[in-house]
Amino acid sequence: MIQDEFEALLNDYLSSNHRKKIDVITKAFNIAYDAHKGTRRRSGEPYIMHPLAVARIVSREIGLGSTSISSALLHDVVEDTDYTVEDIEMLFGDRIAQIVDGLTKISSGMFGSNVSAQAENFRKLLLTMSNDIRVILIKIADRLHNMRTLSSMAPAKQYKITGETMYIYAPLAHRLGLFAIKTELEELSFKYEHPETFYEITEKIKETAIERNEIYENFAKPVVAELDKMDIEYEMRARVKSVYSIANKMETKKVGFNEIYDLFAVRIIFEIYPGIDEKKKCWDIYSAITDIYKLRPDRIRDWVSRPKSNGYQALHLTVMGPDGKWIEIQIRSRRMDDIAEKGFAAHWKYKANKVEEDTELDKWLKTIQEILANPNPNAVDFLDTIKLNLFAMEIFVFTPKGEIKTLPQGATALDFAYILHTDIGDQCLGAKVNHKLVPLSQKLNSGDQVEILTSTTQKPVPEWLSFVTTAKARTRIEAALRRERRLIAKKGKAKLELLFDGNPIERSMLDKILHYFDIDKKEDLYYLIGNNELQLPQDYTKFFKVAQTSDNLLLRYMKQAYHSMRKSSDESVKEKSIEKPVSTLSKTSIENDSINRKRVFHLIEQNYSKNFLVPSCCNPLPGDDVFGFITDKEKVEVHKSSCSAGIKLKSHFGDRVIEVAWGDFKQYSFNASISFTGIDKLGILNRIVSKISEDLTVNIRSMNISSKDGIFEGQMDVNVHSVKDVQHLCSLIAKVDGINTVHRSTS
Repeated sequence: MIQDEFEALLNDYLSSNHRKKIDVITKAFNIAYDAHKGTRRRSGEPYIMHPLAVARIVSREIGLGSTSISSALLHDVVEDTDYTVEDIEMLFGDRIAQIVDGLTKISSGMFGSNVSAQAENFRKLLLTMSNDIRVILIKIADRLHNMRTLSSMAPAKQYKITGETMYIYAPLAHRLGLFAIKTELEELSFKYEHPETFYEITEKIKETAIERNEIYENFAKPVVAELDKMDIEYEMRARVKSVYSIANKMETKKVGFNEIYDLFAVRIIFEIYPGIDEKKKCWDIYSAITDIYKLRPDRIRDWVSRPKSNGYQALHLTVMGPDGKWIEIQIRSRRMDDIAEKGFAAHWKYKANKVEEDTELDKWLKTIQEILANPNPNAVDFLDTIKLNLFAMEIFVFTPKGEIKTLPQGATALDFAYILHTDIGDQCLGAKVNHKLVPLSQKLNSGDQVEILTSTTQKPVPEWLSFVTTAKARTRIEAALRRERRLIAKKGKAKLELLFDGNPIERSMLDKILHYFDIDKKEDLYYLIGNNELQLPQDYTKFFKVAQTSDNLLLRYMKQAYHSMRKSSDESVKEKSIEKPVSTLSKTSIENDSINRKRVFHLIEQNYSKNFLVPSCCNPLPGDDVFGFITDKEKVEVHKSSCSAGIKLKSHFGDRVIEVAWGDFKQYSFNASISFTGIDKLGILNRIVSKISEDLTVNIRSMNISSKDGIFEGQMDVNVHSVKDVQHLCSLIAKVDGINTVHRSTS
């Protein structure tokens, strides 16, 4: 099995355009095979199958060469075996050693439970990436294979990994132009988070295949006849939307599967030869199609003349097909298709042509370097900054002198000021957008001309962080605020030392003072004193009157023990006994004695099963796919697996995510909202209420209906027991004459 997989890897490599360096790949495989010998994955297969699979993704699906393939084969050797980076350097040279070192540094952090370590390792990934983009490409390949084999993981681990994948890896793959991999990462995440919905949509796609093929064949026949006259070599095929895309559209548009009209798109890919003008050929094909079918003008997307920031190029149009269905068409050259599927890695294949999109990668790496130059010490904020800046759409704004500046969509006048210069941003008072005075928080649009107004007396304030979006603005403001905070904290420290006759304060005393004020960090203590937010007592002896250990401390410790136990795979650790019962533990015994982890686990599980919250961000109901998140207040928030806030929690706080299941919920009521639209008819409200009351006893909490120009919109808030109740209500309302759409609402 192992040898067959290695032979397949070599065949993938030999069929590529890269120089044939078989020796280095074979050497890397032999060392990795020897290093991982006897080790198995959770699935039971030999561990070497994982680096082999990652190397095949790197070669076949991303299109990289021998250096990357060798690095992929060796990517776990330093972390998991006795080999060192120095050993790799001696055997393979600097470049492979640097890539393996970069992958080793980030590996434990991205899958680790400590969010600060996770952010720090992500920072290391980006630093290494700015030197060699291959590090992140191999890391994405590693994540893709982990997602393909996720079924062997425990459910709580699956939640964490899918959350991380949706929050970081899928957008990162998209930003690098790895469209096929981005789609598969989303698809696999959705499959594990919503298995029933995934299966239902997959079956419906199969059921409608014959009808789709007929629509495509009817559309394609006259198009093929015209393209054959153009003396070009091309291929045309229909591509069905991914299950995730369909489900996402059903959710955002609040429609059923049968109302998704763009289930597939037609892709036309033509070969390029010396002397062919790619852009002109795209528009020639466009003309041939629009001579046959009626164009929908608002759906033209020209990414040929101006590529997307991830290098994507294509000409998109939508036409009315012969069956009365709108059909989307994507026109690309072979080079454009390679870049769309394999991203920036494919640019190297065409490097000799000096394609202009290469500059986009340089811009992106420069953005990364700006973020890393002044990293936010808060791990979650750092990851948010990365997410916001690297994956945002772009707008183009003009200076008063006509220079063009690129900013993320949603950027404000203050963001623009910091793009010009840090000093201009720090001293920014306001702005003129298109010669009109606006506040700093004014959001900019493409084509705006912006003039910044400054004052030497102005300085950054915390409120600015609530509306800036660019990494440069956020990091510069935070740096200025930290400087100001340090000055205030210095004054606070001096005030506190004055209470002790100007003497430095011992650590044990400082701990008592922190406990007295219920503050975690000494820096926060100094700042609050310096900023006059804390009043010091007249006599420092008050600090000795510290309250005894509270129940909260015990509960906090129990929580830590609970997490440790869940992460441990050693069953014997769970069975350790203690001499004292948990209820009698003092602060000293908590710090010094061993803990009966099994008992702690039982107590906390019992506690969490009673203390759960249903947050308003997604309003889950019994029957929804859900996961649990342990809050700082020792309660469990139950989130829908698709909740946008939940995805962030899974990515940032993976160690606090737990598997939960709906218990006996029939005796409980949950709030739900149902929205509906239709044609306004006399007595429509009575008919809706009558239809509901015929089959089901429902507690209607409120109902709002508004009408305009013969169309009405309504929302009903009800108490239900489960998702099935809501689905039944929706089906009843849908039967009322005049109702057009009805769906469960999240509001």
